[in-house]
Amino acid sequence: MAHLTDSEWKVMDALWAGGAQTLGQVMERLCPETGWSRTTVHTYLTRMMSKGLVEAQGQTPKHYRAALSRADCVEKEERTLVDRAYGGSAGKLVAAFIRSGALTPEEREELKRLLDEMEV
Repeated sequence: MAHLTDSEWKVMDALWAGGAQTLGQVMERLCPETGWSRTTVHTYLTRMMSKGLVEAQGQTPKHYRAALSRADCVEKEERTLVDRAYGGSAGKLVAAFIRSGALTPEEREELKRLLDEMEV
């Protein structure tokens, strides 16, 4: 699976939110945030189909849907971040978040609970 651009994430979010949708329905979800034209949305869908990210069903109107789950895409992005920024070490990533103060008290408790469950 290829790395998703920010714009591709927006398209995928629209498809995950609504299931199989016509071009018009995808536009309705995207336009308030992006202001993209019909041509732009169609171009993204077509390019993403060639990448295997989006599938189309039917003839007219086509119904587009995400070919990958959100979980699959998130997992790929997480792995890419860990590999690029932390040399493949998820522990270094977690340590960086803890040191930066980016975790809320609730997130810290959840992390403690997860580590306890793992008996680390």
